[in-house]
Amino acid sequence: MADTDVRNVIVIGGGPAGYTAALYSARALLEPLVIEGVSWGGQLMNTSEVENFPGYSEGVLGPKMMSDLRAQAKRFGTEFVTDDAVRVDLSQRPFVVETGEATYRAKVLIIATGARARELGCPSEAALQGKGVSYCAVCDAAFFRDQKIVVVGGGDSALEDALFLTRFAEKVSIVHRRDEFRAEPIMLARARSNEKIELITSAVVDEVLGAESGKVTGLRLRSSKTDETWEIEAGGVFVAIGHDPNTSLFLDSLDHDEAGYLKTKAHSTATNLHGVFAAGDVQDPVFRQAVTAAGSGCMAALEAERLLAVEEQERAAG
Repeated sequence: MADTDVRNVIVIGGGPAGYTAALYSARALLEPLVIEGVSWGGQLMNTSEVENFPGYSEGVLGPKMMSDLRAQAKRFGTEFVTDDAVRVDLSQRPFVVETGEATYRAKVLIIATGARARELGCPSEAALQGKGVSYCAVCDAAFFRDQKIVVVGGGDSALEDALFLTRFAEKVSIVHRRDEFRAEPIMLARARSNEKIELITSAVVDEVLGAESGKVTGLRLRSSKTDETWEIEAGGVFVAIGHDPNTSLFLDSLDHDEAGYLKTKAHSTATNLHGVFAAGDVQDPVFRQAVTAAGSGCMAALEAERLLAVEEQERAAG
């Protein structure tokens, strides 16, 4: 494609939101281009098995599901660029998106760059992702029935995850690096009153154990006050220390909240700039599920199609 060509739709991001937006745009004959990133597939590429996405009655490996979504979008004519967007210019239409290799222009831009879970930073954490290390309690709780598990974090999300996990686990230990929790008092009271929950404060995770066996067997904790270390048994660890949206390219151009999540209009995926839409975890700090991301990707594509159709009618009318 020559640099002077202008696309109808460019989708930035290769996760459930981006591929669904591409699917709907392609079926509307908009010939979308997806700049999917070098590490396409999003957070599900680090998930061993997905059991809560509609249509997979027996569950599916995360990478397999993302390959399926990508293939479905490709079937209807989506073009892919497996490179990272490094710069955008949203100051005028057509919008400009640059990768390391080329420059692309589009009438409409759908941002679906997702978010990334904050990690503990332990050497063995990456090796055990999807093998006992999880960043989504709702997604993976059922894999840890009748096991001892750990939730790391001290905010509302961590305590909410711990309370949810008690439906499945034998015991849930909440590990928090401070003495005091950031969570709302009512959440803390619920956790303290649950007989399955143990609170471990002033402790950090020094290491996730089990790399040699290929699955989590426990944690080595370290006191944040004395540096003393000790080990606890666990079949899984849920990291709940927050998420960061992948929005650094857009913060100077688009409205966002204090955490960097892009703001969209009520009942819409439209941002504050005409012709720019945001879908999936990049604008959703609450649900962060593959199915909700896919749903908002559908919404973004439908809104993009309608916008382009109106503009075409206006041009035809003179």
